[in-house]
Amino acid sequence: MLDYTSKKNYNTNLKIGSLFDGIGVFPLSASRFGINPTWASEIEKAPISITKRHFPNMLHLGDITKVKGGEIPPVHIITFGSPCQNLSNIGKREGLTGSQSSLFYHAIRIIEEMRCATNGTYPVIAVWENVMGAFSSNNRLDFKAVLESFTSTKIPMPNSEVWANAGMVRGNDVDIAWRLLDAQYWGKPTLAQRRRRIFLVADFGGTRATEILFKAHDLQSVFTSSGESRLSSPTTNRISPQKARWKIPIVRPFQERRMRSTTKERNKKGFHGSFGKTNDPFPTLLAGSVNNFSFWYEGKEKEGYIRQLTPLECERLMGLPEGWTALGNKGEAISDYARYKAIGNSIAVPCAEHIMAGIDTLLMYLQIKAKDFDYILEFLIEDSKLDFIFELNLVNHKFDIEDVLK
Repeated sequence: MLDYTSKKNYNTNLKIGSLFDGIGVFPLSASRFGINPTWASEIEKAPISITKRHFPNMLHLGDITKVKGGEIPPVHIITFGSPCQNLSNIGKREGLTGSQSSLFYHAIRIIEEMRCATNGTYPVIAVWENVMGAFSSNNRLDFKAVLESFTSTKIPMPNSEVWANAGMVRGNDVDIAWRLLDAQYWGKPTLAQRRRRIFLVADFGGTRATEILFKAHDLQSVFTSSGESRLSSPTTNRISPQKARWKIPIVRPFQERRMRSTTKERNKKGFHGSFGKTNDPFPTLLAGSVNNFSFWYEGKEKEGYIRQLTPLECERLMGLPEGWTALGNKGEAISDYARYKAIGNSIAVPCAEHIMAGIDTLLMYLQIKAKDFDYILEFLIEDSKLDFIFELNLVNHKFDIEDVLK
């Protein structure tokens, strides 16, 4: 009998496709659990070159509006962080009708086309990520439209008329759960960035979305260039006194959006508060700006200075491997401007990894249950029957031995 406790014995052959792929955070997180990045859709030149370097075997589909879900390789998991510009609290808030955020519906179309072409087999799971503003844009009707698009069912507004930060709905054999995750509470160690994002999991034909999204999972350590874990938490990232010759470094990130708004409002107290405190997390990294912070050694405030985060530091704040965005497919250097933009548009790795860990854990558990029938499988020597068993286990996530024996 196989050792059921060892992950390496379970080759799921799971595949993931990533829409609005950016710099490949979902494929990166999935690959850590043996899930194969199969294809991606992205139109920005620098992110495409970056992901081609890291995933040379991943197929690039280009413009999502031209992708036909029934004609691309079927995958078990489809992920997408659709454009947030029209949903964000700092944008014009046209909502899902905006020219960029409306691309969400193309992702839904591709999922529906693939499921139609595969008789409802693929994808098994879909994962959507977006800004917190999606809860409230268009008088809170946009998130309602998101849920209805996944379920093809009318979803009533909550009695409070406000969407909760976590919840679930079911409709037409689709199980959906969503949860607001803040990057500063995720990772080993936790990230030093406040980044609140909605993550929604849709399980087609099952009831496992809540288990994937809400159950605690064992996450791996934050990346470094050497593969070793490093400190990134705001409460633990101080250099040791010995390394700093017994000088204690102080880092205080600026709350720049708050600084601008309080200046406009002539709010003196709020303006002073926007300079941040020691051990405060950095504000959300954005595609259109670079965060500043002040630095000095304890007791040497007058010798301190203000500077911008470097692209490498931004990678660390997202939990990315160091240098992930530095080079393109042909070894060309990616400009700092393109790196800042790509990182600001990206997803915090530990949050994406949490979801992939949930999918991996669930699938491994189901495979273990299937392998309990090894004594019966010994009698099923026809390749077609064996293929049927494993496809049933991996795709439909259920194992009915009665069906196999018919």
